Amino acid sequence: MRPTLFTTALACAALALAASTHAQTVYRIVGPDGKVSFSDQPPPPASKAKVTTAAPGGGSAVNASLPFELKEIVQRYPVTLYTGTNCSPCASARNLLTSRGVPFTERTVNSSEDADALQRISGDTNLPVGTIGSQQLKGFSDVEWTQYLDAAAYPKTSVLPASYKQPAPRPLVASKAAAPPALAPAPAAQAAPAQQQPTDTSNNPRGIQF
Repeated sequence: MRPTLFTTALACAALALAASTHAQTVYRIVGPDGKVSFSDQPPPPASKAKVTTAAPGGGSAVNASLPFELKEIVQRYPVTLYTGTNCSPCASARNLLTSRGVPFTERTVNSSEDADALQRISGDTNLPVGTIGSQQLKGFSDVEWTQYLDAAAYPKTSVLPASYKQPAPRPLVASKAAAPPALAPAPAAQAAPAQQQPTDTSNNPRGIQF
């Protein structure tokens, strides 16, 4: 099924609008009580929360060895793919990006913390989810994803140099380091068994013991 002129124009308009704004930023907020939350809005300064930010593209996909034209596209429209284990649509989306030579950041959603974070980012936990600049794509449709990649001017065939290495997938939420197991207490020293005192048999010639 070919995309209609209307849908193609709509895709181009959406990406043109995205060009005038920054890529969607996700704020990871750690409150004074240690509770972690995610939002597309920074907390007020009075909250005293610790904040880290990460654009969907993560910046890691921008490699100095990329051709200038492709680097410009990646900087304007960074691509992030959110995937899960045993997810066929996720594999299809990954294959499309790889076959076109689109540098992208892959974030995996495998834990309950990852799912909660994805819920805050996309509004649900269905996979895959993709972002091209500030445009969010839910689920995988070859036609839809191709339209937006074309509108962003990503090449239809790979122009990546042979030296380019795709960043390894990373969990959406960084896992906390497991605490070292507590050392088991040393066993208490056992008292040596008391030695039995010899029985005085001086007045008992037969040696009978009672």
